[in-house]
Amino acid sequence: MPTATIAGQEVTVDDEGFMTVYDEWNEDVGRGLASLIGIDDLNDEHWEAINFLRSDFADQGETATLRRVNKVGGIPTKKLFVLFPKKPAKKMAYIAGLPKPRGCV
Repeated sequence: MPTATIAGQEVTVDDEGFMTVYDEWNEDVGRGLASLIGIDDLNDEHWEAINFLRSDFADQGETATLRRVNKVGGIPTKKLFVLFPKKPAKKMAYIAGLPKPRGCV
């Protein structure tokens, strides 16, 4: 697997740049990943979604879909599109250091 240096830390990534090792992620890496896709300021609402994705992944073993983030995480889908424009599921997973959700192109 290839590696990338994010926020001064070497992390393992797949061919699309998604992290592949859960425990290599930390908030600094998350901020670095966000910056790479044009999200420069992560606020509390961003972190709520990111933290939900990470804890849900730890419990479920796969990256949550937008529907799950809405229904289980309680975060409205419209808000997710504002926080993570255009492709929120893919962008949230990328920043959270998780595999791309199933169904994402």
